[in-house]
This record gives sequence, C-alpha cells and structure tokens, in this order.
Amino acid sequence: MPELAIETHGLSKRFRSQLAVDGLDLAVPQGAVFGFLGPNGSGKTTTIRMLLGLVAATAGEARVLGAEMPRRLDAVLPRVGALVEGPAFSPYLSGEANLRRFDAADRRAPRTTRAARVAEALDRVGLSHAARKKVHAYSLGMKQRLGIANALLMPRELLVLDEPTNGLDPQGTREVRALIRSLAGDGTTVFVSSHLLAEVEQVCSHVGVMRAGRLVTQGTLDEFRGDGDARVLVRTPDAEAARAVLVGFGLTPDASGPPDVVAAGLGSAAPESLVAALVAAGVRVRGFETVHANLEQRFVDLTGEGFDVVE
Repeated sequence: MPELAIETHGLSKRFRSQLAVDGLDLAVPQGAVFGFLGPNGSGKTTTIRMLLGLVAATAGEARVLGAEMPRRLDAVLPRVGALVEGPAFSPYLSGEANLRRFDAADRRAPRTTRAARVAEALDRVGLSHAARKKVHAYSLGMKQRLGIANALLMPRELLVLDEPTNGLDPQGTREVRALIRSLAGDGTTVFVSSHLLAEVEQVCSHVGVMRAGRLVTQGTLDEFRGDGDARVLVRTPDAEAARAVLVGFGLTPDASGPPDVVAAGLGSAAPESLVAALVAAGVRVRGFETVHANLEQRFVDLTGEGFDVVE
C-alpha cells in the first residue's frame, strides 16, 4: 500500500439534526491528484474543514501527512496549503502587497526571504506581470491563482483546494487546471474538491465520490471508469442473427439503435466467447467493442445527479 497523505476512519460530523458527513473512510495516496467529488451539499467542504482543523469532528479520526488531526495541528498545517471557499484579499492592495501581508502573518515565515518567496509564488502561478496591479482589477481566474500563490508561499507537501475553478470562465479554468498539473508534477499531493467533469478527467489521478455525506466509492481514475457495467457493441449487416447469438448467452440486446449495430449489457459473458459464437453462426462481424460507462454516467449512477460540464 502506498503511503497516505490523508487517511480517515469513521469520520463524521453532525450539525444538530443533520448528519453532514457519515462514517467517512478516506485514503489519499501521497503524490496523487485526488478529485473529491459530489453534488453540492454532499459533505465535501465539511470534510475539508475537519481535515484542516477548522471544525471538530463528531466521531471518527483523521490523519493528515501521517499525523493525527486536530491534535497535531501545529505540526501539520505549516506543511499544508489550502484554498477553501475562494480567496479573500484586500481589493485596493496589489497582488504582491496582499501576499506580503499574508506572509507577515505567518510566524514561521522568515522575513529576510519574504520578497523572494512572494516573487517566486507569483511567478509559479503566472502572475508576475500583474504583481503590482490592484486586486480589484484582477479577473476571477487571477484571484483564484493568487489564492493558490498564497498557499504556496512556504514549501507544502499537501495542497487542499475547495472548488478551485468555481465560477471561472473557460480560460480561467484552463489556467487553474494547468497550475494543478504543474504542482503535481513536482510531487505535491493535491486534494481537489470539485463537481466539474473536465477538471476531474484532465487533472486527477484518483477520485472519491460523496453522496449525502457518505463516500460511495474511491480509487484510481481508471478504476472509477472501469467499475461501470460493461456493454458490447457488434457492428454487422446481420443484425438479427447477431441478436439471436447474444440472446443465447442470456444478454438482452437494446431495442433501438443504428440498424447495423447490436448493443447489449455484457454481464458476465466473456467477449472472446461472444466473438467465437458470432463467427460460428455465420454473422459477418465488421466491428466488436466492449465499452464502459463514461465518467459522467458513473457519477450519475452513484449520486443520482449530473455533472456540471465545463470545457
């Protein structure tokens, strides 16, 4: 088993009569870009707040970077950068001045290297050209990147981003997505809370899906894609004969579709056995394919809700 950057066991949070997070068992490998998915209100932000020690758990335990939280809060938080529910900056100060103020508030941040670290963080997120521009003139995407720059003022082993592309236009989304890729390329573990399909598919290596406070699945992105029910597609001019073969294997072909394509749920049938049977029955097979549900369909199946799709 790989070492875990985040690990929880039975983590729960109740607000009066509402159980916001229910028995969460989360495992985020070190070095992963972990997409923490779920509809709005599924418990994602509450989970992040517990991981960062911002709210106390009702039950269960959490470990971040190998240390128990919140008991080891002082030792862990300097190694973690976070952007939760959007950045908050002084609008009439420049991006550089805002970062200097935040850095000065960190008692562990050495004053002598402050200017260099602020400049490096701005460069890292592509904002060097706007360092002296007042933040009220920043686009929303620039503000998000400035928030990430703030999280990177000191070296971080884990970066926690809560809906980092929420409300961004396509260009801003691409900017933040590219930044996440570059951070992951340097070995930083990135934990991204999101409900955006493109963000997950193009950035994340692992996913966990929340529904109504419970974790319904987690694993690698490839495992998540492959867990859906497989289907078989047979392209042939002998559609009726192909249907008969599939029915003989206990499959139920779709009632509608292109006239030269026969599709059905694969179930436990072996694809190679289907191909052999089709050929033996004299079916002219022009194409044979097994496919899994796409990422959006898997999300819908697990949560009952659709993704917001942003290109």
